[in-house]
Amino acid sequence: MPVDYPSLATTIRALTAGETDEVALMATLACEIHHSDDRFDWTGFYRVVAPELMKIGPYQGGHGCLVIPFSRGVCGAVARSGMPLNVPDVAKFSDHIACSSTTRSELVLPVVGAGGRLIGVLDLDSNTPAAFTEADAAALEAILAEVFGAL
Repeated sequence: MPVDYPSLATTIRALTAGETDEVALMATLACEIHHSDDRFDWTGFYRVVAPELMKIGPYQGGHGCLVIPFSRGVCGAVARSGMPLNVPDVAKFSDHIACSSTTRSELVLPVVGAGGRLIGVLDLDSNTPAAFTEADAAALEAILAEVFGAL
C-alpha cells in the first residue's frame, strides 16, 4: 500500500511545529518517513558541513556512509544540482556509492532552507529495484519545503 502522504504530512507538521533545530527536525522526519512504508530500507539525511562536503545526519536503518563529497554518488549529484534524483537501478548509476550491498534503488532530494541555502539531502534507499515514484518525490519535496523552507 502506498504511503498516505497527506496523513504523513499532518503527523510531521504536528511533531515539528515551532522547532527550528535542523538536527531535531531531521531525526523526526527520518523516523516518520522510514516507518511509513516498507519500501524504505534506509532513510536519512546527509548534512552540508563544509564547502562541497556532507556528513551523515539522523537516519533509520543499517549503517550509512559517514562522509560524502559533493563530487561523488547520487547524494553528491543532488547536492551539486539542487534537483531530486530517482535512481531505479543503482547498478546502472556509474558513480553510485554502495554504503549497503543490498540497496537496489535510491531516491535523493535536496533539503533547502531560506534563501535557497542547501542544508543537505534526504536519502531513501530500497532493497527493491525501481521502488520509488515521481509521486513519492513530489510529496516528500513538499514536506521538506514546509519543514525546512523557513530555516
